[in-house]
Amino acid sequence: MKLRTAAITCATTVSIFSWALLGSAGETAHTPKEIIPYGKIDPSLLPIAYSGSEKFRYKIAYTGGVKLGELELEIRRVPGADEEFELYALVTTKDSVFNSIYPVRDVHLTRVRGEDRLPYFYEVWQKEGYNYEAYKKTVYDQQDGVVSYQRNEEDPREFKVAIPTHNEFSSFFSSRLMSFEEGESFIVPTFADKKRMEVEVKTISKDRLRNTALGAVDTIRVTPILKFRGLYDKRGDTVIWYTDDECRVPVKITSKLALGSITSTLMSYDNPACSRYTQIAQLKK
Repeated sequence: MKLRTAAITCATTVSIFSWALLGSAGETAHTPKEIIPYGKIDPSLLPIAYSGSEKFRYKIAYTGGVKLGELELEIRRVPGADEEFELYALVTTKDSVFNSIYPVRDVHLTRVRGEDRLPYFYEVWQKEGYNYEAYKKTVYDQQDGVVSYQRNEEDPREFKVAIPTHNEFSSFFSSRLMSFEEGESFIVPTFADKKRMEVEVKTISKDRLRNTALGAVDTIRVTPILKFRGLYDKRGDTVIWYTDDECRVPVKITSKLALGSITSTLMSYDNPACSRYTQIAQLKK
């Protein structure tokens, strides 16, 4: 695996949904009679997930356990704004074999609002290797259906899209709060690769994972089925394991690549609004 490819791959586990952590590449075949509904956030889950003080930290490893880096995620309130939130993601090659050869520090910041937690602003600062730096900004007009994208000092480019639309980060955080029924799917519209895609999220099964940062937990195993490349050139499936409770913590994410796979494993979780795991989180500090 080329070093830059490996480093960029770290970032993809966010979206995925990269997503930015995500999903299976390629078109999804459906019969003409099959209609998949749009996913809706369960309002009862919002006070916990969007309490404004939720933090996650993940170890990102390549096939065989080779550490690529770490991923930090946080949902926090926008200062001075009512019911607006920042989705913060930091991807680094911290404590990995790549850090001295090809250091990576990418910061992603998405701002969302409304009952569907839709994005209205996204920016990313990328530092990869010793020579590559970039700043990218995207503005989402959820009323008129216009997405404006700008890279560094280039002129902004506008894209006309159907509404509503998420970006890769808001879709990841919102979809975890939707209804998961085994064998069923829902759609999360997502703007990526300069176009809006209708991403299918399918519930596979309910599993019990015993060795997680939260201890033994019951989980919901889901897979997003993507039609775009997202933050990296990906082949194969992505699977996400959410805790099957009111906190819906993503404890594990795996993504198959053209060669090997990437696994993001939860190392720590902190959210005072999630009483179920508060004591565990304090012990991890």
